[in-house]
Amino acid sequence: MLKFENVSTYYGNIQALKNLTLEIQKGEIVTLIGANGAGKSTTLMTLSGVVPPRSGRIIYKDEDITHCDTDLIVQKGIIQVPEGRHIFPYLSVQENLDLGAYLRNDKQEIKNDLEYVFSLFPRLAERRHQQGGTLSGGEQQMLAISRGLMARPEVLLLDEPSLGLAPILVQQIFDTIRQINKENGTTIFLVEQNANQALKTAHKGYVMETGKIILADTAENLLTNDEVISAYLGGA
Repeated sequence: MLKFENVSTYYGNIQALKNLTLEIQKGEIVTLIGANGAGKSTTLMTLSGVVPPRSGRIIYKDEDITHCDTDLIVQKGIIQVPEGRHIFPYLSVQENLDLGAYLRNDKQEIKNDLEYVFSLFPRLAERRHQQGGTLSGGEQQMLAISRGLMARPEVLLLDEPSLGLAPILVQQIFDTIRQINKENGTTIFLVEQNANQALKTAHKGYVMETGKIILADTAENLLTNDEVISAYLGGA
């Protein structure tokens, strides 16, 4: 469904991605793990068209989208939930969700999807008229994910969804990611520093180091890989 072919991305003269190659099949949860500064978020920003690659190709459903503008990539169904949530703090929960569906005009389906995200996160239903900026960090992450779902993504890009959350909320977020994938068949590309949870959630994983993929395998195999255990799973 989605393929990076030798993609290199730069910030000025600094190379952030180095001949990156990876594949995501339809209906998979694929995770990209690695240390801070490895290039994980840059991978998502490159895919979203925010930071265009200098070389290589990105293929989505047999179409070259390497140099597509971000708005066109969104229209094609690739939706990013950014690191740090970036909700609209002065708009209500309801208004944030409405903006997630701004490209759609199927009113009944929008209503159905709204009820669906409220079933995923009942706390948002309770706070639907509350300003986004007054929500807790966990509630804002729920809102960011729900806003992404309101766009009816074919591929949902999640950038550090557990960042800064209490452990009980981290577990809820990952449970919900699995639920979204299972119920809707949504393809999910997950960038996450919590390697243990990410690999327990995903079907397949890639390990990134200084802009390069150094390991690729099923998530189950990566969980038992000595190198991954030593570097990312606390040596347990």
